[in-house]
Order: sequence, then structure tokens, then C-alpha cells
Amino acid sequence: MRIIFSLLVLATLAGCGPKIYKSNEFDAALAKHKTVAILPADVTTTLRPNEAKKVSAEQLQDINEKTGFAIQDKMYSWFLRRSDKFAYTVTFQDVTRTNALLKQAGISYKDLAAKDRTELAKLLGVDAVLQNRSSMEKPMSDGAAIAVGVIFGAWGSTNNVQTTINIHDGKSGNLLWKYDYQASGSVGSSATNLVNALMRNASKKFPYSAK
Repeated sequence: MRIIFSLLVLATLAGCGPKIYKSNEFDAALAKHKTVAILPADVTTTLRPNEAKKVSAEQLQDINEKTGFAIQDKMYSWFLRRSDKFAYTVTFQDVTRTNALLKQAGISYKDLAAKDRTELAKLLGVDAVLQNRSSMEKPMSDGAAIAVGVIFGAWGSTNNVQTTINIHDGKSGNLLWKYDYQASGSVGSSATNLVNALMRNASKKFPYSAK
């Protein structure tokens, strides 16, 4: 019985591990990439019915948007700080420029999910587009106002987050690489904690790393 139980536990842990998708055109496309834009993260917060009564839909959307920009900024900072260590084969566009170009084109945070990646890459003048998608159970401290953070206990508490890194080719618009990761506990309490945990794991398989 102990052996069977141990095997079941191992199977469960394996099923919770990171998952990677790589397309057939991955190698050929990445060889042509020189500049990559990091989009604001696509954030979704799913609240329990009793929690949903405490905030309006507008407040929740604002929280998701602020968290999305926070994750984008933290990811860009991660790449900058570790450019020498991993010898990235591409340049990551400054997110300030990325966001300015999106704003000039009249593309809001809400519009990003429906926009064709080829169009976005052309607009931003890049070869590929990278975006994080995160689905969580409660707001992060980066996006929530103090009052909302107190209501949900957003800081210093557990938060389960399903998070993904997607890289789309700028020429074809196709998904080239996808990394799925599940974070829980205090890791999901802030964008900094989430990005650090996500990138520490993803960096071992990250396609633009030469080391």
C-alpha cells in the first residue's frame, strides 16, 4: 500500500509541474528574431461569490490592468538584470516604448487579447511578441488599493495562480513557445514574487538564452 501511495503522490506532483509547448516552426522562426516586445500581462481574477459582492466590475478590471502592467515591468526588469548571465540572443524592447506605441495606436489594455499578433509586431517594430497570462484567485498587492487588499487579505496570504508565458512569431502570428506554470502561497501575493518564481523555472528552458 505504501508503494502504491508513493507512486500516486509522485504522479500527482508530476502532473503539477511546468509544461512546455514548442511548435514545429520554432527553430526556424527564432533564428530570425532580433527584437522582442513584452506586452502587459493578460490578468484574470476569479472571485468567490461572496467576495465578488465587495468590489465592482470596474474596480476588478482596474486591479487586473494594474497587475498586468506590473508583471510586464517586472519581466522586463528580469531580462535586463540577467542579460549578461544568460546572454540573450535578442533585445527586449523597452516596455515604456511598447506601451507608448500601443497608446498612440489607440490600443487599450482591454483590446490586446483580441489583437492579431502579426499586427502588433508590425506596429511595435519587433520580430516577436511575448506575453504573460495569469489567472488568480485574489488580487495581488501591485494592483489592489489598500482598502481592497485589506478586504481580501491580498498581502502576506496564499494565492493560487495559473500563469503562462506565450511567444508569438511576428511574421506568421503563430504561437511558437508556451510555458505553463502553477504558483501558490506567498508566490502569488505580488508581481515581483510571481515573476521571480516563474522566470527562475522558465529560464532553464527559455528559448532566447544562449547559456
